[in-house]
Amino acid sequence: MSQFKTNPITRRSFLRASGACLALPFLESFSFGKTASSYVAPKRMIFLGGGFGFTEDTFYPKQAGRFADIGLTEGLMPLKRHQDDFTMISNLTNLGATNPHGGSSSYLTGANVSGTPGKRFFNSISCDQVAAQHLGEDTRFSSLVLSAKEKSGLQNSGHGNGLSLSWNDSGNPLPGINQPIDLYHTIFEQQTGTRAELDNRLKKKESILDIVRVNASAMKRNLSTNDREKLDEYFQGVRQVELGLERQAKWANIPKPNAPFAEPIDQLIGEEEIKLMYDMIIVALQTDSTRVVTYRQPVCSLLVGIGVALQAHSLSHYGFSEPRKNASRERDKKCSELFAHFLDRLKEAKDSDGSRLYDNCIVSYGTNLRTGHQLKNLPAIVAGGGAKNLRKGEHIILSEKDTPLANYWLTLLQQADVPAKQFSHSTGNLPEILS
Repeated sequence: MSQFKTNPITRRSFLRASGACLALPFLESFSFGKTASSYVAPKRMIFLGGGFGFTEDTFYPKQAGRFADIGLTEGLMPLKRHQDDFTMISNLTNLGATNPHGGSSSYLTGANVSGTPGKRFFNSISCDQVAAQHLGEDTRFSSLVLSAKEKSGLQNSGHGNGLSLSWNDSGNPLPGINQPIDLYHTIFEQQTGTRAELDNRLKKKESILDIVRVNASAMKRNLSTNDREKLDEYFQGVRQVELGLERQAKWANIPKPNAPFAEPIDQLIGEEEIKLMYDMIIVALQTDSTRVVTYRQPVCSLLVGIGVALQAHSLSHYGFSEPRKNASRERDKKCSELFAHFLDRLKEAKDSDGSRLYDNCIVSYGTNLRTGHQLKNLPAIVAGGGAKNLRKGEHIILSEKDTPLANYWLTLLQQADVPAKQFSHSTGNLPEILS
């Protein structure tokens, strides 16, 4: 009897049965039951976020229209080679954000984190995790959550106190991978030991969780209402750990991809850090390690890297200070330059069906604030060929001021074929940005 299983859902059974020891990318031949000519590469979603917004006078276009006709602003000029491939949308407001110092806690969720009666803090699921529930079922990582830990002395990067841009379905923050070297090990480091040893390690972790659960259940009877809520939140986190262990077990026999470059040095900052994160995102998508990525990018260390001595927070209050405004403009151009580099890499990379990786991605780039501490009319830039119906190469000013940012997220989710009819406080999708 043949050792090869023909599971039409995933390629894991093929690799497991064949005893493969090579780390393979996502190949169309593993799409059992489909011919190479009919295979279509999966869609991916990438959410990139900064902090503190951009310079009002030199970043945002003043009129609607195609960039080829209205031109690009100073801050967007580094994107000129991609001007026919990205869209900027104006008049979006995150209705859940009420505190400009709240950072990016509600950027992808739309929740009013401090406005729920009886709760000190309350968040909801972020749109990237909604996408991960549907796009990440057959990948090693349902999503990759990336962040940045500003180096010592570089505080207040406009992101608030959250761990990343991502929040799970219980409204708890997901920890982000902060350093390129840690992402490198996450994607490429192979499991050590035999399968029996791995199973034993997983069982020990599960046993510890069982003990914690039993002890806490007995303790819960003597707790106040507030403490019970805290304990419930804790166990929601425990459940996430359990799900992670289950996923580890499912992928234990499948080798990770081979690293295409050497381990990076530690303690990279600014531009070098962001570029390396971008490069590894490309590999993670090409090898189908994940199909959903969020990246909360560093702000303060980026300023240091371009020779700006000002703190990001003070820079956002540039007012009538020419030195601060000039520094803010330089920061804007560097951010656009790095984003253009990422689009270059997506267009250069080949996907499993021979198409450009770019053609199967939806990439959103933006921040939690517009300029300084303005909560309205957030910057929203979207690119990638995965949103087939998106109007591209233009600045679109929505007819309704303060259109819910959640409508934008819902539209992108639907373009990624996620079966969502509503997200957060959305009132519908955005037909104005679709062709």
